[in-house]
Amino acid sequence: MMDHESSKSGFERKKRAVQFFEGEKWLVLTGLLGVLLAVLSAAWVLLYGGAVPPNGNVTNAISFDAALGIFLISTAAIVPFSAMGAKGRVFFRWSYILLALYSYFAETVQNFRGVNPRFVKGDSTFDLTVGSIFAFVALLLILSYLFLAIHYFRRKAYMLRPNLVIGIRYAMIAIICSFAAGIWISVNQGRIVGLHGNIIWLHGLGFHAIQAVPIVAWLSERSLLTTKSQSRLIHLTGTAYLLGLIGIGWQTYLGHSIIEWSLLPLFVSGCFLFSLGMGALVLHKTAIGLTFRK
Repeated sequence: MMDHESSKSGFERKKRAVQFFEGEKWLVLTGLLGVLLAVLSAAWVLLYGGAVPPNGNVTNAISFDAALGIFLISTAAIVPFSAMGAKGRVFFRWSYILLALYSYFAETVQNFRGVNPRFVKGDSTFDLTVGSIFAFVALLLILSYLFLAIHYFRRKAYMLRPNLVIGIRYAMIAIICSFAAGIWISVNQGRIVGLHGNIIWLHGLGFHAIQAVPIVAWLSERSLLTTKSQSRLIHLTGTAYLLGLIGIGWQTYLGHSIIEWSLLPLFVSGCFLFSLGMGALVLHKTAIGLTFRK
């Protein structure tokens, strides 16, 4: 009985001790490096323009480095709630850092050299090698992230911060959709589908779920809502976000723009507006809760 109580109290101490970004300094710094590279690339574009003959475009490096950097920082924030063991976290952290560093190199250096690192044209051995490795690295980034994502669907993670982890679960599903969209771009040899479909919307908005849904979950924990109401609100937010992504994916598959005036884009807009509304609601409830506590 004493051993059980000791184990339980130890888990409760761990539950209270877990903090955002805990132990992930190097992952954060790697993310900040991407943001810095994006800023430097943007300065270059302002001074000299983005196009670099024959096939490079520095503006691509700006968007890629910034997106990957922000994604790494956001991931670093939630890794402590995965309940991974120390060895698992070390494996994920350093594998992702090394893969990200190569991705920064390939995207930034090659575009400055006038080479599209994803779709290499020409017979340069160096460029072909960098492009081939880049494709393999992209696959490893997906597999490594799936290794992390699985942990959030285990009871051990759920017990640390139930409602926050529910939000993270929805984010993980959305991110998997983004990875699938990235594979779609590669197979399609570009982001355009049909006349007006653009896969990049699905690819980008899926990744932003890592900020959107967990933030709603985190705010709900600080509101005066009951635990059941918090959970319901998080489920509604996450479900609406995922339905919006599914709508974007289907509209893109049909080869249509997501900003045209038709039923599916309106449905997608409604889903994301609903998610935004849930965020505004929980922010309002949190503000009331803070005022009440004072």
